[in-house]
Amino acid sequence: MKQEIDLSCPQRVHVVGIGGPGMSAIAIVLHQMGHSVTGSDIRENATVQSLRSQGITVTIGHSVNLVENVDVVTYSTGVPLDNIEIVSASRNGKLVMHRSKMLAAICSLVHSIGVAGTHGKTTTSAMLLHIMLAANIKPSYVIGAEVLGTSSGASWTGENVLIVESDESDGTHVALQLRGAIITNIDKDHLDYFGSLDEIRRSFASFARNVDGPVVVCVDDEQIQKMISESKIAGSERSFITYGFSTQANVVITNLSLSEQSSECDFALGETTHHLSVTMFGRHNILNAVAALVMAHEYGVTIKIGLEALLSYGGVQRRFQDRGNLDGVLLIDDYAHLPAEIAAVIAATKQRFPERRLVAVFQPNRFHRIAAMADDYADCFAQADNVVITDVYASGTTRIEGVTGELLVQAIRAANPNKVVDWCCTRDELVQHVVQQLKPGDVCLSMGCGDIEEFPNQLLKAHTVDRNAE
Repeated sequence: MKQEIDLSCPQRVHVVGIGGPGMSAIAIVLHQMGHSVTGSDIRENATVQSLRSQGITVTIGHSVNLVENVDVVTYSTGVPLDNIEIVSASRNGKLVMHRSKMLAAICSLVHSIGVAGTHGKTTTSAMLLHIMLAANIKPSYVIGAEVLGTSSGASWTGENVLIVESDESDGTHVALQLRGAIITNIDKDHLDYFGSLDEIRRSFASFARNVDGPVVVCVDDEQIQKMISESKIAGSERSFITYGFSTQANVVITNLSLSEQSSECDFALGETTHHLSVTMFGRHNILNAVAALVMAHEYGVTIKIGLEALLSYGGVQRRFQDRGNLDGVLLIDDYAHLPAEIAAVIAATKQRFPERRLVAVFQPNRFHRIAAMADDYADCFAQADNVVITDVYASGTTRIEGVTGELLVQAIRAANPNKVVDWCCTRDELVQHVVQQLKPGDVCLSMGCGDIEEFPNQLLKAHTVDRNAE
């Protein structure tokens, strides 16, 4: 596939929406490759400040002047096409590229390995990176969150391997040129883009067909099973390396043990059975770890090195992240925002703290997602003792009349009449309610992919203010 831009030559690149996790990662990689990179966004945040510290000029607010002396403008799906910088660049003959095409151009330069799936791709990408670094392979990477221990979610090392988180939300995954791939699972999401779960599955089938190398997939997943079957019916030559607890897998996982200290299992690769132990919690992280081990093995990394590496794996930002202690209450924050993710993180919390009361705080995300999927959240909080729901974080989507977090509250109460479920519309109301509800020994688990990440700090601050007022 011919690329629209030749990144082997110096380019002047302007990134619209540079403060988001996906676009900032692309900006960092382009900057480290030696290109001249500028960017714009509508608000200051920690990411913008970090980009500036690395030498990238970021402007708050949009202006046609910012694209006068650039070769190419790249933007994300969240940026409207009537953005003045995009319009001006197009009118003046500049190359304007969606982020999928820019990421594809980056991938085309090296041996790229994509990690895809509705859930778990960030953690699996980071695990694969950690294993390869332990094997003295120094891959570049573009991952959708900060990898703890590296202070970044992106890096360009100049080596011939790139690990890229392959996001499906806007079809970016299908555009990438890859030499290997992992698909962790296929679930219902982004229905505004795909329309149906069948279309989502078909997009992952297209993604797999485009990979010139091994494709490692979790055969426990029902939609992946359908994808494999449909591929065979269609006469596709695409083969898969399967892993999972199913006895039909190429790499079978057995003897799962989930304790308060670790998650462990055995898995068979070829004629050899290996024992895996990670200080991560939950069945889902065992699956993520095995996927990373299998892919690394495909690229020459011994299982022994991989297993030893995972013992020191530190995780990624906002994935079961310890955010402090509030008078004996442990605060944990996680990016989980889909039903399966919420259920998995709550189960992992109960694994680690089986005797503690769990207060789960959730911020729904995107109006169209909640409009289409509110009832799907009915049972995912079942293991939480108390649930607190706040209002929908827009993430750039247009408000839909009648779509609020109360839809989730109604769904949860209908399915679990005895569950304590509270509704707090505003952030101030949420903080005050949770401060008053928490007791020493509790775990407060905040979840969502919006600005709920600020909640633990707000909780600590509010508690300090209340205590000083006494």
